[in-house]
Amino acid sequence: MRLLVTIPHVFNPDGGGGYASLSPDPQPRILALTLSLQSLQAVFGSSQLYFRYSDRILEFAANQKEPIQLDIVICTSRGLHILDRLPISPQYYQHYPTQCEPMLLGFECHGILKSCLGQYDYYCYMEDDLILSDPLFLQKIAWFNSFVGDAWLLQPNRFELQTGRGKDKPRISKNYIDPEIRFHTGERDNFAHYFKDNLTVQGVVMGREIIIKRAENPHSGCFFLNQRQMAYWAGKDYFLDRDSRFFGPLESAASLGIARTFRLYKPAPENANFLEIQHFGESWSNKIYNTIFR
Repeated sequence: MRLLVTIPHVFNPDGGGGYASLSPDPQPRILALTLSLQSLQAVFGSSQLYFRYSDRILEFAANQKEPIQLDIVICTSRGLHILDRLPISPQYYQHYPTQCEPMLLGFECHGILKSCLGQYDYYCYMEDDLILSDPLFLQKIAWFNSFVGDAWLLQPNRFELQTGRGKDKPRISKNYIDPEIRFHTGERDNFAHYFKDNLTVQGVVMGREIIIKRAENPHSGCFFLNQRQMAYWAGKDYFLDRDSRFFGPLESAASLGIARTFRLYKPAPENANFLEIQHFGESWSNKIYNTIFR
């Protein structure tokens, strides 16, 4: 299997905005991107070893039953990045520098994906603070599409691990951070079908009943398209139009284009962890709790 992952990455200490990429402190961004790259290499990379001392064999390749060719492209703008401060060798990714408006970097990633059509089995987009740890992630997406077809897209639930302090001891909670909303993209689009058809899908995976529902909030900060889906989206007249109506350009690059093209689904809350991806830090958990309990 051949897998292409594109990552938009910005760090601007003078940005002064509400995004973590515009904070004056580089350390959280360094740690977030480091963990993101490490997780991708751990799950999909070729350097996976199994140790067996009894046969005096120190190491041999592991997880090569279905080997994956992983290529990671990190897209940056105007030198606003921390790639030179990562504790990771540049051999594990390709750097694609641009001069575009930094907030539009996600659309540059779309262009890279289109330019590589025909070369990969999966075309992926991930924000630079997401951590993927599920080795069956792509198999679950493929399972979903094998039943419903390529017009439907299964998106992961994003979560954060939040550490708080209770009365007697520390408490760790796992919070799914993308609350349900009534998604719409504006009057000029016809999304009358969005909440009116095929709202729930049920199946059995390894003996476990799985419920998947239409995503009221399409945002996951990422997407994973097979080759047919990527070619279909890239052929649309609105591909790369840089439409930023979904909250802003960062959110729109991750979610708006695919929402205009596919029927988006996510695992239901009853089994939210069937397909999930971790968001670095606790920022959204804190925002949600402060909104509810302020």
